Amino acid sequence: MMPSIFGENMFDDWFDFPFERSLLNGRNALYGKHEKNLMKTDIRDTGSSYELDIDLPGFQKDEIKAKVENGYLTVRAEKGVDKDEKSEKGAYIRRERYVGQCTRSFFIGEGVSQSDVRAKFEDGILKLSIPKKEQPKLEEKKYIAIEG
Repeated sequence: MMPSIFGENMFDDWFDFPFERSLLNGRNALYGKHEKNLMKTDIRDTGSSYELDIDLPGFQKDEIKAKVENGYLTVRAEKGVDKDEKSEKGAYIRRERYVGQCTRSFFIGEGVSQSDVRAKFEDGILKLSIPKKEQPKLEEKKYIAIEG
């Protein structure tokens, strides 16, 4: 595969993994082939809680939703851009921003409710604080010895 002259990065084109391509020729409508670099997350264990820092550059606070359901924390960011081809200053030659969404889920346990999670968004980073809760103990499987 030869790199595109007009591509974003010559080395990305050369080293793309061929099976990661989708119907859009390996490009997500919102962030292109760099979609896998979205929502990079750092997780810290503070002893009493987990602190998550999720990168969401280019998003506004009202474009981000977080929910807890069935033991999973799901963060969803959705962006819409006007499709108008002309502006007051002229016609666009190239547009790289489109409508799209990205989602990421983390298992946090059945004991954590939505009201337990604290969230703050500043400088393109969503900061979440999730308290540690005692998880219910799973029943240990015991077997009966079979004599032979």
